[in-house]
Amino acid sequence: MSAAQQVVGSRSTPQHVFIVGSKGIPGSYGGYETFVDKLTEYHQNEPGLKYHVACKAEEKGRFSYHNADCFKVKVPDIGPAQAIYYDVAALNDCLTYIKKNRIPHPIVYILACRIGPFAVHFQRAIHKLGGKLYINPDGHEWMRAKWSAPVRRYWKTSERMMTKHCDLLICDSKNIEKYIHEEYGKYNPQTTYISYGAETRRSKLADDDPKLLDWYREKGLAPKSYYLVVGRFVPENNYETMIREFMTSQSKRDFALICNVSDKFLEELKEKTHFDRDSRIKFVGTVYDPELLMKIRENAYGYFHGHEVGGTNPSLLEALGSTDLNLLLDVGFNREVAEDAALYWSKELGNLAELIDRADQMDAVDITELGRRAKERIADAYSWQRISDQYKNLFTTGR
Repeated sequence: MSAAQQVVGSRSTPQHVFIVGSKGIPGSYGGYETFVDKLTEYHQNEPGLKYHVACKAEEKGRFSYHNADCFKVKVPDIGPAQAIYYDVAALNDCLTYIKKNRIPHPIVYILACRIGPFAVHFQRAIHKLGGKLYINPDGHEWMRAKWSAPVRRYWKTSERMMTKHCDLLICDSKNIEKYIHEEYGKYNPQTTYISYGAETRRSKLADDDPKLLDWYREKGLAPKSYYLVVGRFVPENNYETMIREFMTSQSKRDFALICNVSDKFLEELKEKTHFDRDSRIKFVGTVYDPELLMKIRENAYGYFHGHEVGGTNPSLLEALGSTDLNLLLDVGFNREVAEDAALYWSKELGNLAELIDRADQMDAVDITELGRRAKERIADAYSWQRISDQYKNLFTTGR
């Protein structure tokens, strides 16, 4: 342990951690945003840590949230390049603040690999100030179907450059950590594994809460009468396969899709599957109330998870924490998380439809047992308390 870390460990001065890459807190429910919200919540009374969080905004300014120093970064409307501009501007703000306030041995933690061409510059600047650069590589952004070929090449190059020019990569999936070493072993990357987290409690809403009953009435749903999916409405999450297979199944239940719909992708799906002719398929919009969403998950008969790009997925952890019966696409990321607490399907024609028909006939005792295993898995490996403790140890002791 370094002398600086010993001072931090004794709490004579807090360890300053600058987080860049989330859209900001509070009020956003993306994966990184929830992570930063929970990390600052669980550490808000921790004297050994002081967080500084970049927040994307229309005007500059600073405010306090969960005892974190939140600084607004003004981002112009420049299309897809916004994300790169935001990270670079936020990092420049961090450097200015560190210099001005003479922050000793700061840690700058960047979420996602968007700014590869600037990585060597920022690593040198942070080192010059006695600090360290940590990066969370997220998932395989370069594999996402929404990007054109040139953009995919940029993401891949950016990932390589950021892996080469950082002090530590914090991977939220063992599969991602393995990939980093296999793909970039020549750079001898320093890595550690700390997962994303989830709640292990039940929703605060009662079964007869008017908010819940009104939502069911409006959407034409009822408890245990529907399968559910919650996630980004993008091709690599396999909406086409899930919809097509559900339509092929004999299920008498509904399929409720909670997502922010893109009209272009929706029209493509309609053309390919004709889901609009099947009254069981229900696009029910978004739900931003976390307690309501948790209750909707608890009351689902089953949950579909079709994500195949990325690391430990927040929506999967939340489903395992709330829904008893989970039907997951059989890829390494999902098996790593759920282990024997879920059922698995492939993209092979008819495979998921057959699983749905089997799931519809499952004994209630077997479903309850799967739910017990799922919640135990979250409590053992993915609770926010566990995750925040691991980050606290890493930031304050370097381990």
